[in-house]
Amino acid sequence: MKGLSLARVAGFAIIAATAALPAYAQAKTLTVSWWGYNGEKMQANIVEPFKKICGCDVVFETGNNADRLNKLKLRGGKGVDVIYLTDSYSQVGIQQGLFQEIDRSKVPNLADLYHLAKAPQGNYGPAYTIGRVGIVYDTAKVNPPITSWNDLWRADLKGAISLPGITTTAGPLTVLEAGKHAGVDSYADADKAFAAIEALKPNVVKNYNTGSELVNLISTGEVKVALAQDFVLTSMRAAVPTMAWADLKDGDIATLNTVNIPKGSENVELAHQFINFVLSKDVQQMEAEQGVDAPVSTKVALTPEKAKLWTYGPDMIAKLSRIDYQKLNEAQSDWVDRWNEIFGM
Repeated sequence: MKGLSLARVAGFAIIAATAALPAYAQAKTLTVSWWGYNGEKMQANIVEPFKKICGCDVVFETGNNADRLNKLKLRGGKGVDVIYLTDSYSQVGIQQGLFQEIDRSKVPNLADLYHLAKAPQGNYGPAYTIGRVGIVYDTAKVNPPITSWNDLWRADLKGAISLPGITTTAGPLTVLEAGKHAGVDSYADADKAFAAIEALKPNVVKNYNTGSELVNLISTGEVKVALAQDFVLTSMRAAVPTMAWADLKDGDIATLNTVNIPKGSENVELAHQFINFVLSKDVQQMEAEQGVDAPVSTKVALTPEKAKLWTYGPDMIAKLSRIDYQKLNEAQSDWVDRWNEIFGM
């Protein structure tokens, strides 16, 4: 092995670790629907090794969650064998009857996953990565430290906060936390939840819609505090080294990315094999070490330096709260209208 790059060695390890898997569908084509980011790493870490194992080809359909799910619906669940979605959108797909249940006997690597990732939405697709939504803040400019969701309403944070737009993944979670701040269930009493949002407005500089937009707001000093997903933390710290993830006594919120098999898949056996491969220890280890995704396999071991980038380890994962996306999706249309009345379109 002397002279081989680490990436090639790791690739050989993945192939060796899964070589015993049967090639279910020789010379077939697996169609995967996903976002399209980190394409080179996806190709090197997953696609090329998997093609060697299955003797098949892999092609992609790319786009954002909403567009890809809508295309699948318009085709009656056909045209795609595996679809990657955030859990809020996979819940929509489940409710629309677009996915088939997973045959768990064909995905043995499920046994090695954290409990939260195994069946987050019933017998449908597992999560292949876990993230979290919480609060980030500039420790050089915010004192005392932020230790609770309620701190967003602090008077000393006037004109300091950025919130995610209501149509983003994290946006509706602001409404849930506002309800808790008001002492109500946001689903049962949206009036009080949005009264709390109105009370928060003086502290809000701007709503953001992308991670890059938020990083820019932080880097220019326009924003000192934000409700955010953890994947933006590395970019924030590169721009402002004093940015930190708040240690909230009331806990962070879990966000999951799932993999499902549409009802119209023409390669169901191959789709199960692909999902099992994505969940293998070797793939999960490589994706985490290369900064692609947080691992859900309990077999993955990361150095402290790598681990701090991710939602990682049983202690951290056990503290995460989960969202009932069926309730959230039903409420979201009303929430969008109410949000826009406060912040404008």
